[in-house]
Parts: sequence; structure tokens; C-alpha cells
Amino acid sequence: MIQGRTIALLGVSLLSLVAQTAYAQTATSSPTQQGQAEDQTAPTAGAATTGDEGNDIIVTGTRTEGRTRLDSVSPVDVLSGASLQRQGTTELASALAAVAPSIDFPRPSANDATDAIRPATLRGLSPDQTLVLINGIRGHSSANLNTNGTVGRGSAAVDLNTVPTVALDRIEVLRDGASAQYGSDAIAGVVNLRLREARSGGGASVTYGFYNTQVDTAANSRHVNGEPVVTASAWQGIGFGSDGFITVSGEYTKRQPTNRADIDRRVTPNRVTGRYGDPEVEQFTGFVNAGTSLTDNLSLYAFGGYQDRDTRGAAFPRNANASTTLAGYPDGFLPIINTKTKDINSAVGLRGDFGGYNVDLSFSYGRNTVDFRTLNSANYAYGAATPTNFYDGQVAYDQYVAGLDVTRKFDVFQSLNVAFGVEGRREGYKISPGEQASYGYPTTGAVAGASPGAQGFGGFSPANATKRDRHSGSIYLDVEAQVTDKLLIGLAGRGEDYSDFGSTATGKVSARYDVADWFALRGTASTGFRAPSLQQQYFTQIASVVTNGVPILTGTFPSVSVVGTALGGLPLEPEKSTNLSVGTVIRAGGFDLTIDAYRIHIRNQIGLSENITTSNSQSAAVNAEIARLLAQTNTGATAARFFINGLASTTKGIDVVAHYRLRTESVGSFDFTLAGNVNTIEVTRVPTSTATLNPAPTLFARSRILTLEEGTPGEKVTGTIDWSLDQLGALARVTYYGNVNQPGTTPAADVLTGNRAITDLELRYTARKGAQIGLGVSNLFDVYPRATPIANNSTGVLGFPYFSPFGFSGRYVYARAGLNW
Repeated sequence: MIQGRTIALLGVSLLSLVAQTAYAQTATSSPTQQGQAEDQTAPTAGAATTGDEGNDIIVTGTRTEGRTRLDSVSPVDVLSGASLQRQGTTELASALAAVAPSIDFPRPSANDATDAIRPATLRGLSPDQTLVLINGIRGHSSANLNTNGTVGRGSAAVDLNTVPTVALDRIEVLRDGASAQYGSDAIAGVVNLRLREARSGGGASVTYGFYNTQVDTAANSRHVNGEPVVTASAWQGIGFGSDGFITVSGEYTKRQPTNRADIDRRVTPNRVTGRYGDPEVEQFTGFVNAGTSLTDNLSLYAFGGYQDRDTRGAAFPRNANASTTLAGYPDGFLPIINTKTKDINSAVGLRGDFGGYNVDLSFSYGRNTVDFRTLNSANYAYGAATPTNFYDGQVAYDQYVAGLDVTRKFDVFQSLNVAFGVEGRREGYKISPGEQASYGYPTTGAVAGASPGAQGFGGFSPANATKRDRHSGSIYLDVEAQVTDKLLIGLAGRGEDYSDFGSTATGKVSARYDVADWFALRGTASTGFRAPSLQQQYFTQIASVVTNGVPILTGTFPSVSVVGTALGGLPLEPEKSTNLSVGTVIRAGGFDLTIDAYRIHIRNQIGLSENITTSNSQSAAVNAEIARLLAQTNTGATAARFFINGLASTTKGIDVVAHYRLRTESVGSFDFTLAGNVNTIEVTRVPTSTATLNPAPTLFARSRILTLEEGTPGEKVTGTIDWSLDQLGALARVTYYGNVNQPGTTPAADVLTGNRAITDLELRYTARKGAQIGLGVSNLFDVYPRATPIANNSTGVLGFPYFSPFGFSGRYVYARAGLNW
């Protein structure tokens, strides 16, 4: 199957190559120095892509100055700030997924905090297997651990949406394993967010959008016109001294919730009782990026960012019964899960030339906290005395990183670039408990037989409280040699030591051979690793987890806890990977084409186990022991899970990116891009249980395996035409997504998205200095994934599969108005 899809994708690319020869034009280049701040204004309509886009200087995947995207030994996408902003969405992760075919960004709903902190994936791998950098410095992960049954289950990844698009100059996406160069997490690749640098200029804009969509669920049809989103953003460049700059950016977003739930057939008359879709969000974000020379040989740089996000998503509805009536809700109620996230990004560094050695000394600090509240809810154990709003506690993660990087170019071969460095990192993780009513029983007068905790999202108890930290240190060597004018060879090695699990070493070899000026071959081989996160090692909580469309009260326990050990838990170890890639670069005039095939084998992969509970398929003795272990927790949980090593998977695929730039004097400029990713994942091993139970419960079964194998699209192809003439411009984009399976525990419980194509259109007027106006439609033809069948939606909440890689909100109409100066 993959061979057929690959041939088709290659065929389209080769046709593009043949067609371009009649139009090839010579492109001029004028690369700028890395880190040089220039006077900037907001992008004009004619800046769809710069004339020398193929010659963009990159700093990701190489430590050699002056390397360009098309001259690199590994595939690197360079995505401009303009391409990210010319969309209806103002979410960075969503905008990135729209223009980068190897990146997907599902929009889960009814999945606790994962509704608010949504993870993105690269090449279908876990969100925490992609390293995120900000200005080349390691970013910090979210404190939230994705424990529900969504894409990225079990991961604690960087929240890309903490950085606004208005603060960015560009994004570089390295689609290659890079642990030997950057350390833990860089198994799938690296996303480097490059902040805007400006000494002058500025801009402000307001984007307003709403949904105009026909919602056809399995049992209901209705039209929605509304659910608005408003985003206001601004930036300003300030110059000082001979080359100093301070660039300030800010963004405010207010989003009303969407609802794509089906009708609830349990109530009479049948009606929509749930809320299923994008959560309500109010968010403030600010960023500052600055730099200046201190002497002729030494410069200072720094950046800082802060975000405050208030998100309100809905849990499953609690329909009217004796418990809701006693709690003061005779008609039932809909619990609201309120997460308040605060995020800090900061770094400061010195960069200089000392005796021919380029030295970069940096220190960074990042912190993410998530406070949980459950609103419009009840604790049934309190009966009529229950509160309706609960403080559930907080999770917090912070990270300190200090790094020293040294590079020098030697006159060996045609050139030899040697880079080496050291890095130290300290990580901390903390769970703070909520109020007693959020998790427990009242001191007196508990309702007999009622489960404790706030309905919808139970709070963290003192038994869940934890405070952990660890330290790590690393050293690396990275050598890149231009052996001849045609042959480039790179070697990298890195050693790391962690205070919790020990040491690991990784390596990488890469090569590129330019057969001709227009044709080059390249390839890499590397090993990688990902350290088990503190969140995976120590998170513990009782929460409702959706299984086959039904919420089940489930406990998540550390693998080395009493419950975890009895069910088969062991201390977590690092994941290991082996990456292979081979590709080609073809360019002629205004046309360029890159084709890169890859294979990623991951072993000892960490996963969150099945929800282990009593079952008719197990012996009475095993069921009794599971029930006894859960009863000891005194939480009302009927299932348990924990993290464990032992999964192995192999990912194979091909990335193709074709780009043609056509400049005319009479009808303007055209930029044509066709980019595609074909990807397959096969789970080749699941862990063997070491549980004391006999027979041992299954740790990874059908739904967990298929989530990894079929939870992201096997094919994604994006075609874009961007036209500009003076101050006018237009963009049309069609993105094709292959079928995705949201698996259940049996084939009958699977929910498929189907193959879908999403069309986006935008018209714009943008003066370099002055007014800017944009009018657009995202999902022009109002395309949805397949509706969730009635048989798999007993509550009526899950109108569409939340695994959908393009969401399930429908047509979105927007207008953008602003001013540049």
C-alpha cells in the first residue's frame, strides 16, 4: 500500500519538474547574516515568498554559518512569519500544521486538559519525540500530561501555542533525527522558533472570525452561524546604539466555544445535552526579543515571553437522576473543566569571537503551571451540601538550562567546521492538591454509596502530591567538512548523564554529494533517545477516561507505586531510536524539489498502559485482586493504568516538497507549492507484563496499538498558490488528509475520519506602510470527518472523531484589518 502511495507522490513531483523547465528563471540571492536585526515592517502582499527563498540561511541542523535550506545535508523547511499569519487561525500549532505536511495538529475535545493544551505531531510520532527550540535554545514542556485516549496519549510536550505568530520571523523545521546534535527528544526532528528582530517599524491588527457551517451528525442536522473568535496583536521594533534592537510583541485572543455534539437519545425529548468542540479561551501573550553589541567582539542577547490562558471545556453531561437532584440539579448538569495556564519563556546569553573561536554562552529558564477548576458540578458524596465550583489543584514544571557552544572554521579540505559544547539542565515537577471537596468525602455526613470527587474532573488529593527534580549534563562534538566542492560530510556525537536513570550516548553521520549544480544527493544515519519525563514518572490522579465513547473513572499511578508494581510497573528507562534517511535536491531557476525518504525505528518506547479493570475475560481471582488494589486507593476508581517501557515501532515514509516561483511584470508574482508526506507506522513489539497477578493483565491491546499505527494520516498533501501584484494578493490552498482511525477496543467501536480535502482561500490588501486588510474562508466547502455512528456514541457527546487531523468545526469565515508603520 505504501509503495503505491509513494509512487503517486513521486509522480506528481516529477511532473512538476518536467513542467517547470519551460518557465525556469534565474533567481538572485542576497542572504543576510544570522542574528542581524534589520528595519522591518509587516510583510507586504508581494512578499508571498522572497525571490531567494531557496537561499534562506538556516541555523537548525547545522552549526556552519551561511548554510542554506537547499544546501543542507538534512531536510529543513523554512516557514515565514507571513505564511503563518495569512490564515484564519491565530494558533501557532494550527497554522504550522496547515503549511507543513509532516506536522499534524488534532483538536481533541471532552478530554480534560488536553482540550486546552493540544499536542502537535511530526511524522506521526509522539508529540514529546520532537524537540522545540526558541532562537536555538531548548524550550520547556507543558506541565500537563496527556493521559486520555487521544493522539499523543501519555506525552508531556511543548505547548507551541504559548508563542504567538506575531512574535515570529520564521520557523525552521528539521525533519531528521538530531539527538546527537541537540540531545533528548529530537527523535522525529526539531522545530526551531525564530523570533522577530527589528530596530524600527511595527504593526497592529485585529482578526475577527466566525463559523458558518452545516452540522450533520449521525442523528441530527443543524446550521450554526456564530461562535466568534477575536484576536488583536501588535509588535514594535525599537533601535538603540549602533546595532541594538528591542522587539516587543503582544497578542490577545477571545474565543467562544463551539459545539458539534450529537443529540442525546437518553433524554426525552431527544436533544443536545453535551458541548463538544473547541473550548472557550481567553488568552494574553507578550514577548520581547533583544540584542546589542557590547564590544567589537562581544554581543548580548535575550528574550522573554509570558502567557496567561484561561480555558473552559466541557466534560460529559450528567443527566437527571437521584444524585443530581440531591445535589441541586434536578434537570442534570454539564461540568465545565477550567484550566488556567501560566507560561514563562526566558533566556539571556553572550556571543563573541575569541581568537577565531565563536563562543556562545547562554542561560534559560522556563516554567509552566496549570491550575484546575471544575465549575457547575457536584460532589455526590456531599449530597445537598455539595459546592458547585471546585479548586482541583495545580501541576507545575520548570526547567533551567545553561549551555556553552564553541565553533571554529579551519582551512582543512575546502573548509572544516568544528563545534563542541557542554550543557547542564535542571528540571522540576510538582503536583499540589486541591480542596477536599474536589477529591474526597465530607468530614461528616457522607452520602452512602456515592463516589467522592467533583464530577467531570476530580481534584488532586494529598496522596497525589509530589515534588521531584532531576539534573542532567551533556557534552557534544559536531564536525562538518566540505571535503571537495561536491562532497560534504558531517559527524556528530553526544554523551548525556541523568541523575535518575544514568548515561546514554548518541551519534550521527551525514553526507551530501552535489552531482551537478542542479542536482544533489544526501543522506543521514543517526541514533537518538528520549529521557522519560518527570510527568510520566510521577504523575498520579483519578479522572474520567473515555473508553468506547463512555467515561470510566480511572486511576493513573506511578509505575513504581504499590498499585503500579502489582500490575507490572517498573522504573522507566529512556527510549532509543535509529534513524536513516536518504534524499535528493533538484533546483533550476525558480524551481526547487526535495525528496527525502526515512526510516525511524524506536525501541524501549514508553507508553501508558491499558485501563486495567475487572473483566469477564479474566479469572475471578484476578478480578478480585484488581478490585482489592483499587479499593485500597479509596478513590472510587474502577480502572488503573501506569507508564511502562517495552514498545517498539518502525516508521517509514517519504517527504516531497516542490516549489516554483514565477515573476511577471504585468500580472504579478506566483508562488506554487506542492508538498506531501506519506507515512506508515508499525508497532513491532509490546511489553511483557511482570505483574504479580496470574494470569497477568494485558498492558497494550488493540486500541493502544492502533492509536500509534493509524491515529495520524498516512498521507497528507498540500497544494498552495500565492499570487501578489503590488499591494493586492490572494492565496488558495488545498490540503488532502488520508483516513485516520480513532480505534476502540473492538473493530465495531472504531470511528474513521475518511479521506478528506480542505480548501482555504484568502484575499488581501497590504501596504508596506499603511492599511492591511484580509478576507478569507478556512474550510471553504464545509468539510467534516465522518460522523460518529450512533452505536459508538451512547451519550450523544462525540459527534465526530476527535482524532481528526483537521478538527471538526466546519467552515470558518474571517476578516483581518490592521495598520503597518
